[in-house]
Amino acid sequence: MADYEILNESNEVINVIVADESFVKANYSSYRLRAEPGTTEQNARQWRNEELKSTDYIVPLSDHPQRAAYMTYRTTLRDWPSTSNFPATKPELGS
Repeated sequence: MADYEILNESNEVINVIVADESFVKANYSSYRLRAEPGTTEQNARQWRNEELKSTDYIVPLSDHPQRAAYMTYRTTLRDWPSTSNFPATKPELGS
């Protein structure tokens, strides 16, 4: 689920909805993913860097019960800036 701006023919926002992208694609011809208020690429990168730093301790712990999930999360965090979801939708652990 994400916030989407529904646009008119002039590319003006006429509505904002929370939905899955498949629903938006099926029901609207013109839309865009809405960035969280105040989110900029710089803020998003700073948040991502803090998330990576806060999970650094997992890397050397081969017996940590959630190591695989954290390693996947860290990869998702590193790849996030090159995705279409950047900076609007932050990655989450376990998704």
